[in-house]
Amino acid sequence: MTGFGKLWAGQTISQFGDRITELALPVIAVVGLSAGPTQVGLLTAAVWTPNLFAVLVGSWVDRRPDRRRLLIAADLLRAAALMSLPVAHWLGAVTLTQLFAVALLAGAGQVLFSSAYPSFFVALVHRDRYVDANSKLSISRSASFVAGPALGGLLIQALTAPIALLADALSFLASALLITRIKTGPAPVSASASPLSGLRYVLRHEYLRAGLGCVTTVNFFGFVAQALLALFATRTLGLPVSLLGLALGFGAFGGLAGAALAPRISRRFGVGRTMLLGAVLFPAPTAAIAVAAGPSWLAAAVLGAAEAVAGFGVMLMDINLNSVMAVAMADEMRSRVAGVYGTINYGARPLGAAVGGLLGDLLGLRPTLLVAAVGGVLGSLWLVRSPLPRVRTMDEVSAVPA
Repeated sequence: MTGFGKLWAGQTISQFGDRITELALPVIAVVGLSAGPTQVGLLTAAVWTPNLFAVLVGSWVDRRPDRRRLLIAADLLRAAALMSLPVAHWLGAVTLTQLFAVALLAGAGQVLFSSAYPSFFVALVHRDRYVDANSKLSISRSASFVAGPALGGLLIQALTAPIALLADALSFLASALLITRIKTGPAPVSASASPLSGLRYVLRHEYLRAGLGCVTTVNFFGFVAQALLALFATRTLGLPVSLLGLALGFGAFGGLAGAALAPRISRRFGVGRTMLLGAVLFPAPTAAIAVAAGPSWLAAAVLGAAEAVAGFGVMLMDINLNSVMAVAMADEMRSRVAGVYGTINYGARPLGAAVGGLLGDLLGLRPTLLVAAVGGVLGSLWLVRSPLPRVRTMDEVSAVPA
């Protein structure tokens, strides 16, 4: 198996585990601990809060040549944090405080992994294979959304949510083991990697700046909605956890199709236009979820269809944007740029989740979901006003800021 093949396998395994955790954590809070909208929103926010410090982590990583060791450490940290919940469950001591602590530690591990990942990826993949490689990784991610929620729902129903988290913990251990078997040389390092240098680089680069503005806006409003989805589905629509998992799993077929077709669509219509299409298709279906009603089967069908369209859109956006970023970033800047994206883009997610919880209490769940849909679609304007829609191939992307 090639180095990229091992990375792909490790990411595939951990992605399936992540889908279980994304369902299990809010279920523990809502069903097991009777949490309300604000508490659920803050719990979702906690997972992403460490990203506020990603710009500092990226600067630190850019001074470390062994990125593989950092990836392994990130996986082990997340595995240890998740394993604490089954132990607490067996002792009858699960609390909201522990849920928040686990969310923060898992988020910290994700920040470290994301900062070290870009240099590791380009060391394993040739430039002309970036779109194909990102497509493969996204196919695995989409496949996890097909089977992961359904598997998670069944595991939670059969074993309880805390015990189901063992699966995600084991997936991180498997990822760490596979990464230990990948051999790469030292990454380029910078002796004086100032966090502000990464921010200046992104703001001066017309491609990176527009991409960052778009995904930050889309993800902010996406997390306004995501923070309330489990609560809305279980309490307002009356869906049992197993049916919710099946609906999300069915919806993920759209993401699988998007990941598989993204390279072909990009070659036909161009990288930039495909990215713009995805930026609209991703947030818009939240409006359909907001108006869902009727019997459980109908509400689940609407939820599944909306998730399918959104999943198709996010793959078109992510695969092409990640490929443009891989080309646009200078080698010695990769972790700092990833840190800037993490702080601003991922940092907007906990804020969106917190705002979602507060708006859910203030306006109600349905109006908040409609606000999230409209706000997310407006994020595409960042791309419209940039040169990105005119980019057709990777050869047209420059790492030199305009």
